[in-house]
Amino acid sequence: MLPVKIHTERAESYERPAAPRLSELVERIGADGDRFLVVNRIPDEPDAFIQVWHEAGGEYQLEHRAGSPDRHFQAFVPTAAEVARVMLGWARQEEGWDLGPAWERLGFPAEEAPPLDAGVEEELTGLVRERLLCGYDDRAALAEYAGYVLGGADGGGSPVSPAQARLLVDRLWRERVAEQAGWEGETDPERLTRAFEALGARGITAREDFACCRACGLAEIRDAGEADARGFVFFHSQCTEGVAAGHDLWLLYGGFESGDELTVSVGREVVAALDGVGLKWVWDGSAHDAVRVTGLDWRKRLIG
Repeated sequence: MLPVKIHTERAESYERPAAPRLSELVERIGADGDRFLVVNRIPDEPDAFIQVWHEAGGEYQLEHRAGSPDRHFQAFVPTAAEVARVMLGWARQEEGWDLGPAWERLGFPAEEAPPLDAGVEEELTGLVRERLLCGYDDRAALAEYAGYVLGGADGGGSPVSPAQARLLVDRLWRERVAEQAGWEGETDPERLTRAFEALGARGITAREDFACCRACGLAEIRDAGEADARGFVFFHSQCTEGVAAGHDLWLLYGGFESGDELTVSVGREVVAALDGVGLKWVWDGSAHDAVRVTGLDWRKRLIG
């Protein structure tokens, strides 16, 4: 698996794809609505990416940024095979991956912004760090959040510009990535993901950090998975905030047909999946009691 995440113009994303998948996507692009790929490392590194644009019948416009906007390079490549070779080398961080194409430095001015007011920066730093602890937002989502969260309900506008928000988020993102570099082995959130993947394979729609609240999650979960799914389990963003703050994680579950019997059956499968990955839980076995995952050490690795 490649330690990258791929984004397409079709709004698809592929996390840690196998090498053939990247090659297939490069071969595919060219039609309207499907003309580019952007590849970021896992965890995402600000100002480090490789991307390609292609329209059928033309050359491939290949670009990469190497650490800052003023180190942005472009080359035109004739074949998909050559593009895939270069992108795979970049993804694997192979020595000499960039040899071959005739790179031209484009260079964009580094983003600058006036310093934030000290009080605003302190408050915003705390809020963004809370979201980073949750671990599900990428840099773009965090910057959007940072840009409006202090705007207030009176419509007075945010004291934070988009550029200020992006710069602050990138600084805190790097800080968190450096912290997680010292983590060893599988973390509890990764065990939870394995449990949810196992449930998905058994016909239960399982979603992490899904929707903003219980009501929205219950309204949207049926459309979030396969049409023939028997039931569901999820936790919403307020649950994520709770577990990141050191509390238990509440899981909502049920069947897609009415009746307590199916709901209880799904609940039993949920706790069995938790057992399978070594996570502790509390549940009274009834259809009306949420499953609580207890004792979690919430070290959610950032991806981007």
